[in-house]
Amino acid sequence: MESSLLLKSLSEPMRFTIFQQILIRKHCVRSLSKKLGITESAISQHMKILREAGLVYGEKYGYHTHYLPCQEAVDCLAATFEQMRKQSLTLNRDPNICECEFRKEEGLK
Repeated sequence: MESSLLLKSLSEPMRFTIFQQILIRKHCVRSLSKKLGITESAISQHMKILREAGLVYGEKYGYHTHYLPCQEAVDCLAATFEQMRKQSLTLNRDPNICECEFRKEEGLK
């Protein structure tokens, strides 16, 4: 799973809000529409993008589809952010040291 695709799909604020709601409990399009105050067709368009990215999947209950988060996608995002956190913790933050490749090539300090 590619974390950049997942993050791009969540970069739109309403999709991020929808995904947060789905993390709390499963929802159908109608319940998300009423909860978030936007049309069912708008929710459906957002859900299409979230499904295609692999962030959510649907389970049919009669005429309705209830959406749930894809655990693999949630785990991928968690691992990506954990890796970013670890990299940030090991970053040399000394303002007197420059590790820029350009400066190394020029022999500058």
